[in-house]
Amino acid sequence: MSLATLRADLRTSFRSLQHRNYRLYWTGQLVSLIGTWMQSVAQGWLMHRLTSSALMLGVLGFAQFLPVLLLSLWAGVIVDSIDKRKLLLFTQSAFLIQAALLATAVSTGIVKPWMVLALAFVFGTINAVDLPARQSFVVELVGREDMSNAIALNSAAFNTARVLGPAIAGILLATVGEAGCFWLNAVSYIAVIVSIGRMDIRPKPGIRFQAGRALEYMKEGVRYARSVRPVRNLLILLGTTAGLGFQYMILLPVYVREILKADARAFGLLVSAFGLGSLLAAAWMTRKQDRWALRRNIFIGLLAAAIGMGTFAWSRALPLSLAMGFLSGFGLILYVATTNTLIQISTEDRYRGRVMSLYTLMFVGTAPIGALISGSIAQRFGAPVATSVSALVLLGGAIWMMRRLRVLAAREAVAPTLPTDPEKVG
Repeated sequence: MSLATLRADLRTSFRSLQHRNYRLYWTGQLVSLIGTWMQSVAQGWLMHRLTSSALMLGVLGFAQFLPVLLLSLWAGVIVDSIDKRKLLLFTQSAFLIQAALLATAVSTGIVKPWMVLALAFVFGTINAVDLPARQSFVVELVGREDMSNAIALNSAAFNTARVLGPAIAGILLATVGEAGCFWLNAVSYIAVIVSIGRMDIRPKPGIRFQAGRALEYMKEGVRYARSVRPVRNLLILLGTTAGLGFQYMILLPVYVREILKADARAFGLLVSAFGLGSLLAAAWMTRKQDRWALRRNIFIGLLAAAIGMGTFAWSRALPLSLAMGFLSGFGLILYVATTNTLIQISTEDRYRGRVMSLYTLMFVGTAPIGALISGSIAQRFGAPVATSVSALVLLGGAIWMMRRLRVLAAREAVAPTLPTDPEKVG
């Protein structure tokens, strides 16, 4: 490959960063997400240290994700009716306060399990609004032409943080304890607040928020998502697979402390292995791909995650666990990033906030139920059985997608359609 070709490929892969507003947003998010992953790792470690209970790890996941289940649809109406830049400044500031409160509780030695659960619930409440706002804000920063690339770069930032954050957290947990992770996370939010504040962006007009009509606007968004076949199918598949299939994180402290008999550094390495695989998938998604390549990504991602997670469940050697974590991370993010891209390119701008709130509901809002089920199974039958159930759910999704690909191939062989037809994307 010539140097000129390599430069052209790099420009294509990172084309969204040519937009100043997106470049500011992406940089701030990267710093903030590193802190968020540090807090996530330390929070699970803290809860297991305080309780030594797999079930309580499930309860922690339930507390953190329950607000998304309860509030995400209402949040979509807010996102479609308020200046997203101002909304994100508010949510990121609220995250900073939540992290500082958690850090203070640990630093002063007064922390109790109920405090960790309460602050996890606060985090989830803020996240219910922040997630659809961030997802739908991207198109305002880069436009529809570069939207799929921006989504892929968002995923790359998330998974770069997923590698660095846990690795740093593992070192800090072994040296200064959980409080250091929480304090650094609080400081990291300053980066994204500053980057959003420096943006020069004109807010797009949306629906006018009226509290009395909020339910009507929410129903309108749901009806729209149901009426667009690819959006409907992708959301249903995501809700089915993510609810129980993505719950490996809550049980990682159990694998490290009880099964692998390792320490906090190994915990950080294990989370980073999942992150490295995810980062590879995100990098893969920065390439331009037609709709058939995107469809295949969903099948490949689900299958790879199922194989990786099923093998990880029964591994008793850290190197094998790291390898299978890498494979699982690759598959999960390839699937999720592709789903996000297909949904966004199939959605009209005026419904974007509400549709992305449905995406948040299916991706994150189903997690409370899955976390409780996974934690309960692990408490009674062991973590390997719980993770194997997750792998079977992902395998079922892969089989469904394989059958769907055959149906779509047969349909297009009879009546071929243009690649830009949104009704044929998913």
